[in-house]
Amino acid sequence: MNGKSLIAAVLWLLLATACDENSPTAPTVPLEQRFTLTPGHAAAVRGTSLRVHFLGVSGDSRCPADVLCILGGDALVHIRAEVQGVAADYELHTGYSARARASHTGFWIELATLEPYPFSSRTIQPEEYRATLIVSR
Repeated sequence: MNGKSLIAAVLWLLLATACDENSPTAPTVPLEQRFTLTPGHAAAVRGTSLRVHFLGVSGDSRCPADVLCILGGDALVHIRAEVQGVAADYELHTGYSARARASHTGFWIELATLEPYPFSSRTIQPEEYRATLIVSR
């Protein structure tokens, strides 16, 4: 293998492991600051062993922005929290502030926002969702 091929191979391996959510080089986020995940992705919380995975959204009945509704509706954001092999799945609600957070092994994981906001003329595809979360102790 020549020098250029070796460099290319090393760079490719670095990029491949940086995209792996189980890699120690996965994205890290600070405590008590907002961060956004796409479905199927995870982030490690800096200075802790906590990893938060955004699994997806179900039951999005939020009132579309271009419609007048009596109730605001709700969407269920599914996450997985994991600390040193202790994992649990949680549902965070957009429509009920008391149910927009979950406790896992001494951490609070709170749903700040879910985007995009629905419009009556457009169906949101599962991969389009973005969950903004905050982790605190």
